[in-house]
Amino acid sequence: MNRFRALGAQSSLATLLSALLLTTPEVAGAHGAAGRIAPSRVSEPPVRWDWPLTGRPRVLRGFAPPARPWLAGHRGVDLAATPGEQVRAAGAGTVGYAGPLAERGVVSVLHTGGLRTTYLPLQPTVRRGQRVERGEVIGVVQDVPGHCPAACVHWGLLRDRLYLDPLLLLGRGQVRLLPLWPTGRD
Repeated sequence: MNRFRALGAQSSLATLLSALLLTTPEVAGAHGAAGRIAPSRVSEPPVRWDWPLTGRPRVLRGFAPPARPWLAGHRGVDLAATPGEQVRAAGAGTVGYAGPLAERGVVSVLHTGGLRTTYLPLQPTVRRGQRVERGEVIGVVQDVPGHCPAACVHWGLLRDRLYLDPLLLLGRGQVRLLPLWPTGRD
């Protein structure tokens, strides 16, 4: 009986986690290629997201967060790109950072609800504090060896300090289930 209760609790946890990650105003209910997101209030227009590269780029490496925040992992997705290709803001927001970081060009865009998208390596064409719209060019791909075997764009998504799969913005990400810890009441 305890095993069935634990399975039911895990199922409930999975449902709750999905609801939390996918029903927030910024990441919820994605439909279609452009990622139409449900509004948080009736009066607000839906939040929309697009790929940061033209078309639907090939994902070279997916999101693989570490088991613990301090461990190694892949905190975003790598998208196949060509050096000099334009990189676009996945959603509207304000540029939080645009410049070099660890010998690579980086742009971060701050969005509503504590979301932040990051893009690297690229040569920024925007500046900190600049307002950008979804699809607006924010830089061009740099050919920097090391992260990918060929040119790529590493696209990241954070909510506050929590890394999320940026493909969630487009309705393509995977929900990561957390383990169920015993409560001691069996």
